[in-house]
Amino acid sequence: MKFTKMHGCGNDYVYVNLFEETIADPAQLSIAVSDRHFGIGSDGLITIGPSDVADFRMRIYNADGSEAEMCGNGIRCVAKYVYDHELTSQTTITVETGAGIKTLDLLVENGKVTQVTVDMGEPILAPEEIPVIAEGMRVVDEPILVDGKEWRMTCVSMGNPHAVVFVDDVANLELEKYGPDFENHTRFPKRTNTEFVQVHSRTEASMRVWERGSAETWACGTGTCASVMACILNGYTDNKVLVHLRGGDLVIEYNPDNNHIYMTGPATEVFQGVYGE
Repeated sequence: MKFTKMHGCGNDYVYVNLFEETIADPAQLSIAVSDRHFGIGSDGLITIGPSDVADFRMRIYNADGSEAEMCGNGIRCVAKYVYDHELTSQTTITVETGAGIKTLDLLVENGKVTQVTVDMGEPILAPEEIPVIAEGMRVVDEPILVDGKEWRMTCVSMGNPHAVVFVDDVANLELEKYGPDFENHTRFPKRTNTEFVQVHSRTEASMRVWERGSAETWACGTGTCASVMACILNGYTDNKVLVHLRGGDLVIEYNPDNNHIYMTGPATEVFQGVYGE
């Protein structure tokens, strides 16, 4: 099986072109290829294939084999893959995901995609749609008891669930200690991704993420969008924020006129190879 290793801000996946390859069990394959000692090494597996409703379809599998609805860093790499590998010549494309159809604008330099802006759509705030167990219409700055400590969380879905927590020092946070307890907390019926955010100014923040099914990853596109929406809901930032992640920076902008969030960031191809031969 031919594959391509790519990453968006260090959030790395193994990409397989289903126009050329066939995968019998993508969940099991994701577990195998994600292993950083015995496999290729990645945060999961992403397949690129045909769609009846968009230009392309992507499916995302976490390192534990579970399927995710959407991946912001992953979809930027899908855009780079299909353009750089000549599956399209268009610089605006649509991609079908588990969270709906996304529109992407590609910045091309010297024949290669370097940056991608993704219309991530509308943030979902209704608790039952995130999903999170709650009594109100929104979960904003709401207490939650995790590992014997009370935290304040704001919950947003960008097609997948996110719990955003604000901290004073994100760099020294014991993420491995608290991340699993958030992910598997009883208030999240489908588990959750958890973003720990430190706000620096009205236009700048830093974030670390514990991804559902993959532990800490170096970036999370949907999580960064959810984090900026949480910043806005809590009155911490303006509508356009530069977010620093472990693997790089993303620019997130919320447009109140259409209630859409836009994400701009890089996409990088690392190498190509053949797996299983």
